[in-house]
Amino acid sequence: RPLTGSAEQPAAEAPESAAELPMTAAGTGAIPEHPDDPPRYAPEWLRLREPADAAARAHDLLDPLRVRLADRQGRTAHDGLVVHDLGCGTGSMGRWLAPLLDGAQHWVMHDRDPYLLHFAAVGSPRAAADGSRVTVETRRGDLARLTPDALTGAGLVTASALLDVLTAREVDALAAACAAAGCPALLTLSVAGRVELTPEHPLDTEITLAFNDHQRRSGLLGPDAVSTAAEAFAAHGATVRTRSAPWRLGPDEAALAGQWLRGWVAAAVEQRPELREPAARYVEERLAACAAGELRVVVHHTDLLALCRPKGAAS
Repeated sequence: RPLTGSAEQPAAEAPESAAELPMTAAGTGAIPEHPDDPPRYAPEWLRLREPADAAARAHDLLDPLRVRLADRQGRTAHDGLVVHDLGCGTGSMGRWLAPLLDGAQHWVMHDRDPYLLHFAAVGSPRAAADGSRVTVETRRGDLARLTPDALTGAGLVTASALLDVLTAREVDALAAACAAAGCPALLTLSVAGRVELTPEHPLDTEITLAFNDHQRRSGLLGPDAVSTAAEAFAAHGATVRTRSAPWRLGPDEAALAGQWLRGWVAAAVEQRPELREPAARYVEERLAACAAGELRVVVHHTDLLALCRPKGAAS
């Protein structure tokens, strides 16, 4: 499974997470290079969703994270806090989090797509909350090959919109690697399988269920990702906290809502082709309401903080 940051999105038109805005490539919004290749995600989608992602992430998980980081695990005299960002996409997680943490930081950006890694490097944050220096390196890699050795020296592991495009085996490997490194993990914006659209429509529930089934295809966790990850990290001795992190999309986010809606319905139809005709009418009506400023959308996500025991701590 590739370290592709996320997939809620239409790649041809725009994603950073695998789960909501599927427009192509099995509804993930990704651009397929070859039928058997993992999807690629377009930077346009990632740029479009970045403000909504930043607004949605659960800030109240940062205080317990800061307390853990104050112990200076994973810091070196030269680089400061070493952060590994898995499936980094264009680097939006670093742009959000680095300026919220004090102290020098060195971000290691992982993704399988060198095109996205270029954007991550160019757009990386330069300063921490207290003005300390932030440096960045990029690594092209595959999550299936992530080992505890790859996280040697890590003080924090992060990811955004990644858990829901992993399998249970991959999530357990991630939890094991973080536990072996003794570093916390902040894993944000995993789809929760719930959406709220106002005004309501008779097809809302049916499309939601079909979309959720699509997200679970081929053994992917989809809406079950956070519960599975919480169990995996707890089994490896971590203390786990979760918080709701919803997108709240109104008239000011009409462009994002429209892209999300197209991808969401496309994935549902891919899962259940019999929905094609009613779904086409549904999308037309919903996009008209969106253009008129009459549609409100809440897309539910969950953030997870796993506080693994520091290396050398008593079990």
